[in-house]
Amino acid sequence: MTTTVAARRAPARPTRRVPRSVTVSAWAVPVMVIGQFALLSGLPVAVALVGAVRRVREPAARWAATVLAVTYLVPLVVWLTRPGAAESLSKDMHPVFAALMVTASAALIATLSRARRRGGRGSHRAFL
Repeated sequence: MTTTVAARRAPARPTRRVPRSVTVSAWAVPVMVIGQFALLSGLPVAVALVGAVRRVREPAARWAATVLAVTYLVPLVVWLTRPGAAESLSKDMHPVFAALMVTASAALIATLSRARRRGGRGSHRAFL
């Protein structure tokens, strides 16, 4: 009589998916900055920062979200503390800061994409 032993599988590692809100926020920041809604882009910056720090395991994504938040806060603080500031952050912000925000957002999008490929359940390697 032959008995078969069921192959034991290692328990699946719990994977944390990259939250969609973080990805959407990372895409919304450059759109809002280029569209001259820099002050309102603070909300997606905050969502991306909190979501990346709390929910994404990739350290590079955390760093990219932190850099994005800093590149947003510097012109905001300058705008708030300047005595003769313009009526909007978009008009007062130097174009270099806008370019830095777009670049930092692109870096965050790239690291989120890499984090999704590495550990997310939606990976194409799951089907192989």
